[in-house]
Amino acid sequence: MSAATTTAASNPAGVSASAAAPSLLSDYATLFKFRVSTMVLITAAAGLYLGDLQSGISPFHAGSLSALIGIAIVTCGSSALNQVLERRSDARMVRTAGRPMVTGRIGLAHGLLLGFAAVFLGSLWLAYDTNLLTGTLTLLTATSYVAIYTPLKRISTLNTFIGAFPGALPPLIGWTAARGMIEWPGVALFAVLFVWQFPHFMAIGWMYRDDYRHGGIRLAATQQPLSWAARSTVFQALFYAVLMLPVSLWTTWLGVTGIPYAIAATVLGLVYLAYTVRFARILRDPSDPGTRTDARNLLKASVIYLPLLLAAMILNARGRVWF
Repeated sequence: MSAATTTAASNPAGVSASAAAPSLLSDYATLFKFRVSTMVLITAAAGLYLGDLQSGISPFHAGSLSALIGIAIVTCGSSALNQVLERRSDARMVRTAGRPMVTGRIGLAHGLLLGFAAVFLGSLWLAYDTNLLTGTLTLLTATSYVAIYTPLKRISTLNTFIGAFPGALPPLIGWTAARGMIEWPGVALFAVLFVWQFPHFMAIGWMYRDDYRHGGIRLAATQQPLSWAARSTVFQALFYAVLMLPVSLWTTWLGVTGIPYAIAATVLGLVYLAYTVRFARILRDPSDPGTRTDARNLLKASVIYLPLLLAAMILNARGRVWF
């Protein structure tokens, strides 16, 4: 059988290989981690909105939109640099082996140029058009994510804790973009995102623990023996899920949100905790493939929980009485 016949047989629809190949646009979406970057923008926008309300001005004016654009550019740049540094470990993992930096669809120089240009120009834009503090915090976030967290993933399990700091800064950056200073409400938003990340990341780590181990990524879930990995993963997830309850109420104590938000945050926090308790069932038999289902359910709960919590903040923020 000729090569042409083989191709036709395996491709009855007649779609050419070039047509099926990822486009440059889709490669950029992967390089810039579009879904992760979108979540960063959502959390930064929440900080901006609440900060604008605190200042007594209409949220999402031209200056706010300009700040979000700058934050988006820096976020995309840091994601690109992250993939530049991780291209070899990505090549060893099934879930990342198709990334454009791994396959060579985007070259090393291409990725470096895009990453550095986006981080530098985006931070410069924020410092010039928004304020110096916001530009500096955004640059610090990108630098710590790329230069500290990314290489630490192959050295120590502490990377999850260290990486939670740049991961939690976007809402504080949004607050400083609106207010021009670091204040306790902004710190409270930082704390919410910081604590939220741990059950979320523990679920991801457990779901893909074999892949991460092949890639040389050190996580609680990749430790040996497996029983110890399960205990460490569950302990961290439960500790931070419990801590999420008082931390999510901090904005009410500070007067940024009201009692309706506090009630909603408590209900959401208890549901988040319930899914984390269910995740603890992996301790019964960590080697059971079914434990991935409990991890996936916790991951879904975490992804739903955060936007709902931020929406509750916005709807019941100071100056808003929509519920």
